[in-house]
Amino acid sequence: MPSVQAGEFESWDALAQQARGLLSGEPHRIANAANLAALIFNGVPDLNWAGFYFVEGDELIVGPFQGQPACVRIAPGNGVCGTAMVSGETQRVEDVNAFAGHIACDPNSRSEVVVPLIESGRVVGVLDIDSPIPGRFSDADARGFEQLAAIYLASLAR
Repeated sequence: MPSVQAGEFESWDALAQQARGLLSGEPHRIANAANLAALIFNGVPDLNWAGFYFVEGDELIVGPFQGQPACVRIAPGNGVCGTAMVSGETQRVEDVNAFAGHIACDPNSRSEVVVPLIESGRVVGVLDIDSPIPGRFSDADARGFEQLAAIYLASLAR
């Protein structure tokens, strides 16, 4: 896929269709998270990390991902992922260095989107996407990642 300028990715419908096909008929949460992380990492330009954290006990634990090694445990409210976990709202951060409490698992990450995964009214994990480019993600990108997260959650409901 050719590189595009920050915020210019316009193939969310095509990526969503690919995700539906890839996850169709498979309800396993780890298998689907692994495949979706790979699809996102290879299908969306200018990323350096794409993956999942799942709630276990009272913290987030790293799940399947693509990119550099990651922080294993994130406490509620810590960093962008912990904030999404506690708030239940998508976090779109243009400059992670300006985000209070940002956890620098990969020092090359400069912008981030984190989508909470909500089942039966509670956050069960997050979809975390990082880029080395400041301001990489637009509101449309955040909505695209929310759509992919919804496809992921729907794949588990069999």
